[in-house]
Amino acid sequence: MFSNTHFALATHVLSVLAIRDEAPVTSSDLAFSVHTNPAFLRTLLGRLKKAGLIEVTLGKGGGARLARPAKKITLLDVYRAVDPDPDRALHRCDPNVECVVGRNIKAVLGDVMDDVESAVERRLARRNVADVAQEILALG
Repeated sequence: MFSNTHFALATHVLSVLAIRDEAPVTSSDLAFSVHTNPAFLRTLLGRLKKAGLIEVTLGKGGGARLARPAKKITLLDVYRAVDPDPDRALHRCDPNVECVVGRNIKAVLGDVMDDVESAVERRLARRNVADVAQEILALG
């Protein structure tokens, strides 16, 4: 379900890269913007690279940059990059199958949660990283 904070962090990183345009940005500079540890951020960058959203160049003058134009990276691409298999568990307990509610709650709520997830994905597909970067710059 749409609750992974890595999505927000990944969108933050990609927005920085979009604003910086073609210039490579180091993990230290990205971590400064996000206000987190560069080692943690490198894990997130690895997911974004694996998904084909960024390119990473090592060594002096290296860093991360967008692999394609920001307007061609949807927020759904970002969501799927950081959470390819979203946890659809309804709750952490195994309901008691001897209870009519326990026996049936997952089936009933499962359909609702699938509908919610589909709605989230449709909404994310309509927005892209360029949109986010433009809104950020407009706020100054």
